[in-house]
Amino acid sequence: MSETNRAARSDGDEEQVSGAEVIAQALKTQDVEYMFGIVGIPVTEIAVAAQRMGVRYVGMRNEQAACYAASAIGYLTGRPGVCLVVSGPGLIHALGGMANANMNCWPLIVIGGSSERSQETMGAFQEFPQAVRSSIYGRPGACYVDIPADFVNLQVNVNSVRYMECCMPPPVSMAETSAICMAATVIRNAKKPLLIIGKGAAYAHAEEGIRKLVERCKLPFLPTPMGKGVIPDNHPNCVAAARSRALQFADVIVLFGARLNWILHFGLPPRYQPDVKFIQVDICAEELGNNVKPAVTLLGDINAVTKQLLEQFDKTPWQYPPESSWWKTLREKMKSNEAASKELASQKSLPMNYYTVFYHVQEQLPRDCFVVSEGANTMDIGRTVLQNYLPRHRLDAGTFGTMGVGLGFAIAAAILAKARNTGQRVICVEGDSAFGFSGMEVETICRYNLPIILLVVNNNGIYQGFDVDSWKEMLKFGDATAVAPPVCLLPNSHYEQVMTAFGGKGYFVQTPEELQKSLRESLADTTAPSLINIMIEPQATRKAQDFHWLTHSKI
Repeated sequence: MSETNRAARSDGDEEQVSGAEVIAQALKTQDVEYMFGIVGIPVTEIAVAAQRMGVRYVGMRNEQAACYAASAIGYLTGRPGVCLVVSGPGLIHALGGMANANMNCWPLIVIGGSSERSQETMGAFQEFPQAVRSSIYGRPGACYVDIPADFVNLQVNVNSVRYMECCMPPPVSMAETSAICMAATVIRNAKKPLLIIGKGAAYAHAEEGIRKLVERCKLPFLPTPMGKGVIPDNHPNCVAAARSRALQFADVIVLFGARLNWILHFGLPPRYQPDVKFIQVDICAEELGNNVKPAVTLLGDINAVTKQLLEQFDKTPWQYPPESSWWKTLREKMKSNEAASKELASQKSLPMNYYTVFYHVQEQLPRDCFVVSEGANTMDIGRTVLQNYLPRHRLDAGTFGTMGVGLGFAIAAAILAKARNTGQRVICVEGDSAFGFSGMEVETICRYNLPIILLVVNNNGIYQGFDVDSWKEMLKFGDATAVAPPVCLLPNSHYEQVMTAFGGKGYFVQTPEELQKSLRESLADTTAPSLINIMIEPQATRKAQDFHWLTHSKI
């Protein structure tokens, strides 16, 4: 039969379906539930079709923020979020989010529209199950699917389209039994053991097993920034307040989904003992032995490997002595560091410092809230004060140290909380510089009326800034391009007015009392998002670090 006759018969006898509808159905078949993006030719029809299929579409103001949001959904749900972009500049803008997803090992699918090309048939759209599989199997990451414009609008017989079955969850792999036995032996012989819990453990949903291991063996643990909440931060075995001391003197360190990269100082002296023994638990073989040769490698799903370790300690019960000198050292350092932080928080001078702000925020934070954070000192200091009690409830600049992720991450968490009808709030803590990267996403927040409270910790600069009087005095000496330090931003910028411009609640606060009142009102009001612009001392910084013979580091 000729192509013309086939088309004529199809038009007369068969229901037609567009390429956009096929794409949307393929995504729905793969259990993709969330799409973020900015529409334009030729992808607008894909977004419309996705909504009709029941995929939630969130229109963003910048492709970079859309990509950050889609990747965060992947981390929070385990199924990839989709970022929908146009070709050329749209895809270029999304590259930052794709790189960030790869560095954080979060599943993500980016769909981009491209120019038309001659194509005889649409086929079975096998790219989608392949993309989903690639994004979630092994070490998760980003995938890109290119959709030619003529595919989007092409009409085909509905019965000629074959959809692939939903991609199954990743297979669960286990470590070798001999390696498990060896790891258990190394842990039992440790004089100063330490567990480090990374975001890989959070993604693997290993919280129950790791908590059992900690409590059964009486081991101290330290969470990485996004490992916070796998075991609650207020757990008695958490030694985050003595982080530097714990890393510096531990003789055996077990890494649960944590990488020996810059966040953990590469596992090298002087931050660690030269002869420290690392036990690496990771899903990715390429990560094992990176920077430091481990004493034991446990390749496999982190949750499954943790259960294997528990079985070993069930067979031969063992506990690390709670009265050991190591525990005494850690508890003493935790006590002194916490006292130093509380001393800074209790200062009455104005403008406020970081610690005063975060201690007042911590007092009112709901225990089940998502905490999103980005900035320099804002993120670093906030991490030490703001507590997480649930896994996968902290999102920050991550492995790539990316600024600009905050509002995209917050939108993703809020969309998820709203869809699940949990009543959870999202507290997004931003430095004033970090807020500037994606501040226009406030309109997105207001458009979808998301349960987000933005806290902009405003020191008038990147790291540090100037007060109004110093700024005015400086400008007497020349144009700002010539005399203003590169780290400076405009003093006393009223970021809260960005929120009120779109119908949300805005607060400009300068005292602890104003902060307490505005946060209390924001938490009580579930009808609209809020932004609290918190003015702090422009030269404020963090407390002195536990140096010993260590070099200084922000992390």
